[in-house]
Amino acid sequence: LGRQKGTLGIPIHFSVGLFRRLPPMLRVRITHACFRRYANMGASRRISTTKLFINGEFVESEAKSWIDVYNPATQEVVTRVPEATQKEMQAAVDAASAASKAWRDTSVVVRQRVFLRLQQLIRDNEMALAESITRENGKTLADAKGDVFRGLEVVEAAANVAPHMMGETIEGLAASVDTYSIRQPLGVVAGICPFNFPAMIPLWMFPVALATGNTMVLKPSEKTPGATMLLAQLAKEAGVPDGVLNIIHGSVDCVNFICDAPAIKAISFVGGNAAGEHIHERGTKNGKRVQSNMGAKNHGTVMPDADKDFVLNSLTGASFGAAGQRCMALSTAIFVGDAQEWIAEMKPRAEALTVGAGADEGVDVGPLISKESKARVESLISSAEKEGAEILIDGRGIKVYQDP
Repeated sequence: LGRQKGTLGIPIHFSVGLFRRLPPMLRVRITHACFRRYANMGASRRISTTKLFINGEFVESEAKSWIDVYNPATQEVVTRVPEATQKEMQAAVDAASAASKAWRDTSVVVRQRVFLRLQQLIRDNEMALAESITRENGKTLADAKGDVFRGLEVVEAAANVAPHMMGETIEGLAASVDTYSIRQPLGVVAGICPFNFPAMIPLWMFPVALATGNTMVLKPSEKTPGATMLLAQLAKEAGVPDGVLNIIHGSVDCVNFICDAPAIKAISFVGGNAAGEHIHERGTKNGKRVQSNMGAKNHGTVMPDADKDFVLNSLTGASFGAAGQRCMALSTAIFVGDAQEWIAEMKPRAEALTVGAGADEGVDVGPLISKESKARVESLISSAEKEGAEILIDGRGIKVYQDP
């Protein structure tokens, strides 16, 4: 029967034997209450909210606008992400600014030790991170673990950052002239992350930024915030001081705030072309250093002297891994000369892949991030068909869940 609060608000746990010994009317009341609770759980379940992380504390936002985060496999709303207020975003920047001097003056060796601890905490929590990624992004658990592992490699590099902090000295550059250079932190920097690698890309950003003495304001994708929030908790446990790492949420207004905030000296972005061009233009106009890693797709050229099985297996993984939602995805392959005879052998390899919910055993390809993304992919297939392409295997109309 689970648990049902009594009239005093005290949780009461019932075994079947105990339930049978209760007075009949009380049994009826409890049965009706339990039925109402569990029959309506899907409709009445209180959806959790994603917190902000400001000055070392997880903070409930006072936002008026919220974004629903869906499990792509079930279309269930798993959390709600706030459109952080201007006041909240400014508080994150102020916390990063206040923490900056003490952190930059902290020995690089001490900073490295934080990331030695963080990499172990990430290893210890690999499954929790992977499950969060699968729940919000849809990718298979195997892909999600790879997402975590690739980010972990950057944390390991951050734990050995000291050699990269070395400057250069040139003696006798000219008569009575010696030169030297030193590397110094910029101060407060920001990161803006995409949905497709919820652990790896935040781990590209904040470990290196922090290990080199900067403080950071990080904005994860509003579609996949969970892994970043868990990483923030692990960073706090590893010894990252309050205010050194801060996390805000939102969409366009949040991005524009980061581009405009005077205290933020540099921005790192990974994502689509339109957003990346906007961030680069707006950020650089405000005097910031901006690195904008925008959308990309790989193309492959297959020559007839290649190893056929190696090529075809590699093409299958490159094309369908992460459901194609990555810049390394291979969207086009050109087979040259006799290699064109291999095209037909791609079909059974694709047909052998199991499409389904990422958390299910034996699934090779998880769902796309949203219904809109699925519609776009289907429109591209339809466009190719109209232009005369031969469709060897058609994935249009496939479902990994049942619509409510």
